[in-house]
Amino acid sequence: MQFLCKEYQDGNPRVRSLVTETRIHLVPSLNPDGYELAREAGSELGNWALGHWTEEGYDLFENFPDLASALWAAEERKLVPHKFPNHHIPIPEHYLAEDATVSQGAGGVAGGDGEVVAHTPCPPRQVAVETRAVMAWMDKNPFVLGANLQGGEKLVSYPFDTARPVSDTPPAAPRSPDDYEDDHPELQETPDHAIFRWLAISYASAHLTMTETFRGGCHTQDMTNSMGIVQGAKWHPRAGSMNDFSYLHTNCLELSIYLGCDKFPHESELQQEWENNKESLLTFMEQVHRGIKGLVTDQQGEPIANATIVVGGIKHSIKTASGGDYWRILNPGEYRVSARAEGYNPSVKTCSVLYDIGATQCNFVLSRSNWKRIREIMAMNGNRPIRRIVPGRPMTPRERLRLRMRL
Repeated sequence: MQFLCKEYQDGNPRVRSLVTETRIHLVPSLNPDGYELAREAGSELGNWALGHWTEEGYDLFENFPDLASALWAAEERKLVPHKFPNHHIPIPEHYLAEDATVSQGAGGVAGGDGEVVAHTPCPPRQVAVETRAVMAWMDKNPFVLGANLQGGEKLVSYPFDTARPVSDTPPAAPRSPDDYEDDHPELQETPDHAIFRWLAISYASAHLTMTETFRGGCHTQDMTNSMGIVQGAKWHPRAGSMNDFSYLHTNCLELSIYLGCDKFPHESELQQEWENNKESLLTFMEQVHRGIKGLVTDQQGEPIANATIVVGGIKHSIKTASGGDYWRILNPGEYRVSARAEGYNPSVKTCSVLYDIGATQCNFVLSRSNWKRIREIMAMNGNRPIRRIVPGRPMTPRERLRLRMRL
């Protein structure tokens, strides 16, 4: 924050552009209780786990609703997307209760080559007050790109963090022999897998040491194939993560960035840690301007909130904000994009995304549809076929009664 303010005041064109064109939210700590505990012990006396949990004993990162398992269960029953959405999945009602508990599903331990070698049931946990606050914050602001900064490792992790049970995993498409990733059938990739990898690489490649994995990982062997990035379920599978929740409940693409091997660096090491991550942080924030953006309005120019933006070939949609505006991060390419809203006819157009930073403007104007009125009339008739009235034939008493009810 100090860097952004100072460079902005000094006239740094890159920082000025970033601050002027981006709504940046910075949260010093989601777990202030844990931070105070680690700070009191210091870097010499502390250990990796110290300060990881809240004062009440919650791991906030995996205290969120497990929406991924709900989505996969619906897919198994072939309910997606007609009866169960593939985006903006609602929070279960029982989770919002005051005494709600989080069912963590199953935990797992990753083997040396990334497979989940053990599953153990995790006991239900209470929903932390910090978790509730973060969920309300996410619902209030139309975030597009997010990162939670952590320590104790040096890599970037992206969704899904939940490992899909092998029996529920649909048959994978054949991979080419030169595919850069190992075949892990238990790993479920998000529909935005390529975009998440782009975002993760944008950070790792700009970091001064993150891709120098020839010495192995911080605590175990390198799990990133010398790239500094890894899918969460391959490295540390867990259900109910903040990253998975953000992806399935909001428009936001959230990643976990592990800044360095030291969980709580000594004060003398902070300057070097900042230098290691400075360029990466700037580059990562700039990626929010990659893709498409625009407005969805009606024919009178009024914005349409909660319109759905569908990108062809990606089975994960986003919604417009209260002002009818939207932002969709996409890799370079040409996309068939449609905008849909209740009571309106959909609109489709082709939008191109370039390699240079700067989102492509892609606006939509939707015309009113008669389907809403048609559904109302059908509902008044009990959703039964409406009998056609033949001119010249007298109406029966029942037909006259139905006509009066419709009018």
